[in-house]
Amino acid sequence: MRRIVLDTSVLIAGLRSSLGASFLVLRAIGDRRLRLLATPPLFLEYEDVLKRPNQLAAHHLSPDTVDAVLTELAALIEPVELNFRWRPQLRDPNDEMVLEAAINGGADALVTFNIKDFSPGAERFGIGLRTPRQLLKELGS
Repeated sequence: MRRIVLDTSVLIAGLRSSLGASFLVLRAIGDRRLRLLATPPLFLEYEDVLKRPNQLAAHHLSPDTVDAVLTELAALIEPVELNFRWRPQLRDPNDEMVLEAAINGGADALVTFNIKDFSPGAERFGIGLRTPRQLLKELGS
């Protein structure tokens, strides 16, 4: 089973629309065809972003529903302990926790829409970068 880390933007896109590749990645996680890795800081980032007023308006989920989604997601996550922090590796400091989860968890891929932003750090540590569509293509979905 492929071990992946999701950039927060992929999670957001998956919850905003059931028609896109991001939603299908979330479904593959739910079907246990992919193993999702996350550190506690990354999971808290997911929660923080999903509960922002602009995001609640965009994905049309109530805070209680977001909590329910996060509870289900947490049950599927393989927790990653941060043994080493590798900062700075990337231009955007907000992306560092995503890369750290991938490095410390030994991820096969970091799934993001921002391939260019993650490339320098991911290449250095041998982490594959995939868009949701690329990942699905590799899975044969």
